[in-house]
Amino acid sequence: MSICAKCVTRGCLTKDKEKMPKVFCPSRNDEMQNKAKELHVGDDLTIAIQSALVEAEGNTNWTRVQEIIAFAKKCGYERIGLAFCTGLHEEAKTFVKILEHHGLKVVSVICKNGAILKGFLGIPQEEKESYVKNDIMCNPIGQALHLNEEKTDLNILFGLCVGHDTLFIKHSEAPVTVFAVKDRVLCHNPVAAIYQADAYYKKKLF
Repeated sequence: MSICAKCVTRGCLTKDKEKMPKVFCPSRNDEMQNKAKELHVGDDLTIAIQSALVEAEGNTNWTRVQEIIAFAKKCGYERIGLAFCTGLHEEAKTFVKILEHHGLKVVSVICKNGAILKGFLGIPQEEKESYVKNDIMCNPIGQALHLNEEKTDLNILFGLCVGHDTLFIKHSEAPVTVFAVKDRVLCHNPVAAIYQADAYYKKKLF
């Protein structure tokens, strides 16, 4: 069981084996790390190389929007899929305009595609106070299947809910990156809760 988040030495950052914990350190698992290196072939090698270059060139200079555009172009991706939440429709429209301005072809698909009623899922009404059977459900599998049919080179997640993003990633045939995630309370900036974990949000989180 790896406990990297609790590591105080982080020998992996300097390739200093003496600072790597004797137990539970994935950097000491030579067999696994060699396997990871071997898997850097084909498209995975391209993604690894180009993401490393984007990180180096854009570090503290580029926004996430700029990084995604640079990454797509470096990888030779031309057809971009955008799976977005209906709650971010206006933002998605602007994002598409920016991507297209930079010469990318964008296929966008909304979360409510298919207009499937939530009753289809078979959740009993009493299990969720605000649940209404006749609401239109989010359909991330439908989003993924649509973009698969469109033969996109790269898919971007834009504001999908927890779990819906999981299903999309599971069913997407193209590589996936994330532009924004859903957080209705913190204006889609979930890390803000972490920054306040020992302050205003302490009672909420602990």
